[in-house]
Amino acid sequence: MSVLVRISEKTSMCEWKGSAVYWVLKTMTDRPVAWSYPNPFPEFEELKDHIAFYPQHLDCYIDGEEVEAQSSEFYAGWITSDLVGPFKGEPGTGHW
Repeated sequence: MSVLVRISEKTSMCEWKGSAVYWVLKTMTDRPVAWSYPNPFPEFEELKDHIAFYPQHLDCYIDGEEVEAQSSEFYAGWITSDLVGPFKGEPGTGHW
């Protein structure tokens, strides 16, 4: 957490998980690199105290393999060679 700063003016609401807050790197404050749910709805209580990262804005690896970011700035899925698509975010997939 020593490299992240919470953005106080940016939040969003997920109808399933609750209110999200966003994080930037101290060295890269121009765009969020992560988000979290500090007080998720009871059904998603396990998300509390966890942070999710946008692979589009960072170099992210799983077991040494660089992940491919899901298309678009909205979706933050991590795609690796052992996952099969289609993946939401590509043109024409906005209304799944």
